[in-house]
Amino acid sequence: MAALTAVATAPAAVAAIDVYEFKDVEQEKEFHELTQTLRCPKCQNNSIADSNAPLAQDMRQKAFEMLNEGKSKTDVVDYMIARYGNFVTYNPPVMMSTIILWAGPVVFILVGFTVLVLRSRKRGEPVTDSKFDAEEQARLKALMTELDASENDGNNADNQNGKVSK
Repeated sequence: MAALTAVATAPAAVAAIDVYEFKDVEQEKEFHELTQTLRCPKCQNNSIADSNAPLAQDMRQKAFEMLNEGKSKTDVVDYMIARYGNFVTYNPPVMMSTIILWAGPVVFILVGFTVLVLRSRKRGEPVTDSKFDAEEQARLKALMTELDASENDGNNADNQNGKVSK
Protein backbone atom coordinates (compact mmCIF):
# COMPACT_ATOMS: atom_id res chain seq x y z
CA MET A 1 0.00 0.00 0.00
CA ALA A 2 2.83 2.43 0.90
CA ALA A 3 4.57 1.60 -2.37
CA LEU A 4 1.41 2.36 -4.33
CA THR A 5 1.09 5.75 -2.58
CA ALA A 6 4.74 6.57 -3.30
CA VAL A 7 4.36 5.70 -6.97
CA ALA A 8 1.14 7.72 -7.27
CA THR A 9 2.60 10.87 -5.70
CA ALA A 10 6.03 10.72 -7.37
CA PRO A 11 4.95 12.37 -10.67
CA ALA A 12 3.42 15.30 -8.76
CA ALA A 13 6.67 15.82 -6.85
CA VAL A 14 8.73 15.76 -10.03
CA ALA A 15 6.35 18.14 -11.82
CA ALA A 16 6.81 20.82 -9.15
CA ILE A 17 10.53 21.21 -9.90
CA ASP A 18 11.41 23.72 -12.62
CA VAL A 19 14.24 22.59 -14.87
CA TYR A 20 15.96 25.21 -17.00
CA GLU A 21 18.85 24.68 -19.39
CA PHE A 22 21.17 27.66 -19.37
CA LYS A 23 23.72 28.64 -22.01
CA ASP A 24 26.46 29.08 -19.42
CA VAL A 25 27.12 29.35 -15.69
CA GLU A 26 26.97 33.16 -15.84
CA GLN A 27 23.42 33.09 -17.21
CA GLU A 28 22.37 30.62 -14.51
CA LYS A 29 23.86 32.85 -11.79
CA GLU A 30 22.08 35.88 -13.26
CA PHE A 31 18.77 33.96 -13.34
CA HIS A 32 19.06 32.93 -9.67
CA GLU A 33 19.95 36.47 -8.59
CA LEU A 34 17.04 37.84 -10.57
CA THR A 35 14.49 35.39 -9.17
CA GLN A 36 15.67 36.20 -5.63
CA THR A 37 15.20 39.94 -6.19
CA LEU A 38 11.67 39.75 -7.62
CA ARG A 39 8.74 39.39 -5.23
CA CYS A 40 5.79 37.12 -5.92
CA PRO A 41 2.63 39.29 -6.16
CA LYS A 42 0.50 36.47 -4.80
CA CYS A 43 2.70 35.33 -1.90
CA GLN A 44 3.49 38.84 -0.61
CA ASN A 45 6.91 38.32 1.03
CA ASN A 46 8.31 35.40 -0.94
CA SER A 47 10.59 35.84 -3.89
CA ILE A 48 9.55 34.16 -7.11
CA ALA A 49 12.39 31.69 -6.52
CA ASP A 50 10.84 30.59 -3.20
CA SER A 51 7.19 30.59 -4.24
CA ASN A 52 5.28 27.63 -5.68
CA ALA A 53 2.36 29.77 -6.82
CA PRO A 54 1.46 29.39 -10.50
CA LEU A 55 2.02 33.13 -10.98
CA ALA A 56 5.58 32.82 -9.63
CA GLN A 57 6.21 29.89 -11.97
CA ASP A 58 5.03 32.01 -14.91
CA MET A 59 7.28 34.87 -13.78
CA ARG A 60 10.29 32.52 -13.51
CA GLN A 61 9.55 31.16 -16.99
CA LYS A 62 9.28 34.67 -18.46
CA ALA A 63 12.53 35.72 -16.76
CA PHE A 64 14.27 32.63 -18.18
CA GLU A 65 12.93 33.33 -21.68
CA MET A 66 14.00 36.98 -21.58
CA LEU A 67 17.50 36.09 -20.38
CA ASN A 68 17.76 33.49 -23.18
CA GLU A 69 16.81 36.21 -25.66
CA GLY A 70 19.82 38.20 -24.44
CA LYS A 71 17.93 40.74 -22.30
CA SER A 72 19.67 42.18 -19.26
CA LYS A 73 18.51 41.88 -15.65
CA THR A 74 17.39 45.51 -15.81
CA ASP A 75 15.24 44.76 -18.86
CA VAL A 76 13.61 41.82 -17.07
CA VAL A 77 12.95 43.89 -13.92
CA ASP A 78 11.51 46.74 -16.00
CA TYR A 79 9.21 44.28 -17.80
CA MET A 80 8.01 42.78 -14.50
CA ILE A 81 7.37 46.26 -13.03
CA ALA A 82 5.43 47.28 -16.15
CA ARG A 83 3.35 44.12 -15.95
CA TYR A 84 2.86 43.65 -12.17
CA GLY A 85 3.64 47.08 -10.67
CA ASN A 86 6.32 48.31 -8.29
CA PHE A 87 5.28 45.71 -5.74
CA VAL A 88 7.39 43.04 -7.48
CA THR A 89 10.57 44.75 -6.29
CA TYR A 90 11.61 44.64 -2.68
CA ASN A 91 12.80 48.26 -2.88
CA PRO A 92 10.06 50.26 -4.62
CA PRO A 93 11.08 53.72 -5.82
CA VAL A 94 10.09 56.89 -3.98
CA MET A 95 7.23 58.41 -5.96
CA MET A 96 4.26 60.61 -5.14
CA SER A 97 2.07 57.51 -4.84
CA THR A 98 4.47 55.84 -2.36
CA ILE A 99 5.65 58.89 -0.41
CA ILE A 100 3.22 58.19 2.46
CA LEU A 101 4.79 54.75 2.89
CA TRP A 102 8.29 56.22 3.04
CA ALA A 103 7.52 59.34 5.12
CA GLY A 104 4.60 58.07 7.22
CA PRO A 105 6.61 56.38 9.98
CA VAL A 106 8.94 59.38 10.37
CA VAL A 107 6.01 61.82 10.55
CA PHE A 108 4.23 59.57 13.07
CA ILE A 109 7.30 59.47 15.35
CA LEU A 110 7.84 63.25 15.12
CA VAL A 111 4.18 64.00 15.95
CA GLY A 112 4.27 61.59 18.89
CA PHE A 113 7.48 63.10 20.24
CA THR A 114 6.08 66.64 19.90
CA VAL A 115 2.91 65.68 21.79
CA LEU A 116 4.98 64.13 24.58
CA VAL A 117 7.17 67.23 24.90
CA LEU A 118 4.18 69.61 24.94
CA ARG A 119 2.31 67.53 27.52
CA SER A 120 5.33 67.24 29.78
CA ARG A 121 5.84 71.02 29.69
CA LYS A 122 2.24 71.67 30.74
CA ARG A 123 2.53 69.23 33.63
CA GLY A 124 5.82 70.74 34.80
CA GLU A 125 4.29 73.92 36.26
CA PRO A 126 5.61 74.31 39.83
CA VAL A 127 3.18 74.21 42.71
CA THR A 128 3.41 77.42 44.74
CA ASP A 129 3.38 77.31 48.51
CA SER A 130 0.35 79.13 49.76
CA LYS A 131 0.53 80.93 53.07
CA PHE A 132 -2.27 80.50 55.54
CA ASP A 133 -4.01 83.64 56.66
CA ALA A 134 -4.54 84.25 60.38
CA GLU A 135 -7.98 82.59 60.47
CA GLU A 136 -6.69 79.41 58.78
CA GLN A 137 -3.67 79.36 61.12
CA ALA A 138 -5.95 79.50 64.14
CA ARG A 139 -8.20 76.74 62.78
CA LEU A 140 -5.18 74.52 61.99
CA LYS A 141 -3.81 75.04 65.51
CA ALA A 142 -7.20 74.13 67.02
CA LEU A 143 -7.42 70.95 64.94
CA MET A 144 -3.89 69.93 65.93
CA THR A 145 -4.65 70.53 69.62
CA GLU A 146 -7.88 68.52 69.33
CA LEU A 147 -5.99 65.69 67.62
CA ASP A 148 -3.32 65.63 70.34
CA ALA A 149 -6.01 65.65 73.07
CA SER A 150 -7.88 62.73 71.50
CA GLU A 151 -4.66 60.73 71.18
CA ASN A 152 -3.79 61.41 74.80
CA ASP A 153 -7.30 60.37 75.94
CA GLY A 154 -6.95 57.14 74.00
CA ASN A 155 -3.55 56.46 75.61
CA ASN A 156 -4.90 57.15 79.09
CA ALA A 157 -7.81 54.75 78.57
CA ASP A 158 -5.41 52.07 77.34
CA ASN A 159 -3.14 52.60 80.35
CA GLN A 160 -6.11 52.19 82.72
CA ASN A 161 -7.03 48.89 81.03
CA GLY A 162 -3.48 47.59 81.39
CA LYS A 163 -2.41 48.17 77.81
CA VAL A 164 0.85 49.88 77.03
CA SER A 165 0.84 52.38 74.22
CA LYS A 166 3.72 52.88 71.89
